[in-house]
Amino acid sequence: MPLLTLGINHKTAPVHIREQVAFSPEHLQSVHQALVELPGVSEAVVLSTCNRSELYLAGHHLDERHITQWLADYHDIAVNDLQPAIYQHSELSMVRHLARVAAGLDSLVLGEPQILGQLKSAFAVSQASGTIGKQLMPVFQHCFSIAKGVRSNTAIGENPVSVAYAAVDLATHIFADLTACTAVLVGAGETIDLVAKHLSSKGVGEIIIANRTLSRAKELAQQFGAKAVLLGDLPEVLPKGDIVISSTASQLPIIGKGMVEKALKQRRHQPVFMVDIAVPRDIEPEVANLNDVFLYTVDDLQQVISKNVASRQAAASEAEIIIEDGLKRFADEMNQRSAAKQVASLRAQVNDLVAQEITRHQKYLQRGENPERVLARLGQSIAAKVLHQPTNILKHASPHERQRTLAELEMILGLSGEQDDSK
Repeated sequence: MPLLTLGINHKTAPVHIREQVAFSPEHLQSVHQALVELPGVSEAVVLSTCNRSELYLAGHHLDERHITQWLADYHDIAVNDLQPAIYQHSELSMVRHLARVAAGLDSLVLGEPQILGQLKSAFAVSQASGTIGKQLMPVFQHCFSIAKGVRSNTAIGENPVSVAYAAVDLATHIFADLTACTAVLVGAGETIDLVAKHLSSKGVGEIIIANRTLSRAKELAQQFGAKAVLLGDLPEVLPKGDIVISSTASQLPIIGKGMVEKALKQRRHQPVFMVDIAVPRDIEPEVANLNDVFLYTVDDLQQVISKNVASRQAAASEAEIIIEDGLKRFADEMNQRSAAKQVASLRAQVNDLVAQEITRHQKYLQRGENPERVLARLGQSIAAKVLHQPTNILKHASPHERQRTLAELEMILGLSGEQDDSK
C-alpha cells in the first residue's frame, strides 16, 4: 500500500506561508476525517507546528496533485502560491523523513526534543480520530523507536537548544541583568513552559503568564512562582513586561500595534524585547515599526540558533547512521511480513485445491473403485494442477529462459534436477 508525506516547513516556506497552512488544534480531528474521505486515502496523521505542516498518508493510488489542491482549498490559498513550498516523500523515503523529524534532525533547532512530543500528540489525535491503522501504525511506532535510539546513543540532545531557548538566549544579549526584568508570557502550552523554565534558570525577576484559560495559567505559574492572568488582562500587564514572549494557537493576532503603543507610553518608552513564536503570528507585524520595540519572529531566531548547531553536527552524523540502520530493519520487517502473507495465501490456495481434489476422488471410493488406484490418481491430479501454470510458462519460454526458470522451479520445489536415464 502506498505511503506519502506532503507538507511545508521552515526550510521551504517563510512564516507568512506557514501561518496560512497551519491547522488549528480544535479542528484537527475533522481534518483527519476529511483526509480519509479523499479518493485513494485510507489513513492519515496530521502534524502541525509553528515550523511545519505535514500530512502523513496511506492508501491506494495517492495523487499528490489532488492532495495539494485539497490543502490549498482547505486554507483558502492559491495552489500556485503553495506549490513552490511543498515537498513530498513516498514509501521508504517517507519513513526516513518521519524518522529524521522524530529525531530532531529536520528541525529549526538541530536535535531539539520538542518535535518528538508533538509527533506523539499528532499520533494520539489520529488514533482518537480513527484514521491510523495497519499501514501507518507500524511506521510511526518504528520511527519513535529510532528516535529513542538516537537520543540514547548520541549527544544530539546535549546542551539543550530549542526555539524557546533561543528566545531566552537572545534576551540575555539585550538585557545585561535579567534579575531586574519582568517577563510577560502569552500562552501556556509546551513552548511557553520551556520559555518559563529557561527564564527561571537565568534568574529573571518576575514572570507573568497570560492565557485564555486561567486554570492552566495558574497551573504553569505555580511551578515558577509566577503570576497568572487571563488574556483579557493583557493590556493591564503588558506595560510591566521588559520581555514579552508569545506562543498561542490563536488564528488572529492577540497583541496589536495600538496595545503596544499604550504600553510604551506607560513605560515612558523603556525598551521592550518581544518574541513571537506563534504560527499564525500572535503579534501584529506592524509592532516592529514602533520605536523602543525589538520584535523577533521564529524566522529571526535562526541567527541565534545557528551558533548552537555546530556542536551538534558530529552527533547528527551518528544519528543519520542510526536512522539508516533502523530504516533497513524496518524494510526487512516489512518484506518478511509481505512474504509471510504471500506464503500464507499460496498455502491457502494449494490447500483449497487439495480439498477440492479429495472431495472429487472420494466419489470414486464411494463407487467402490480400488483405493490404491484412486490414491494414485489423486496424487497425479494434484501434481498436475500445481504444475499446470509452471509447465505452460516453460513451454512458451525461450531456451535460455526455460533453463533459468526450470532451475528456479527445481530450487523452489526442492528437486535435484537429475533425471533417471535408465528407464
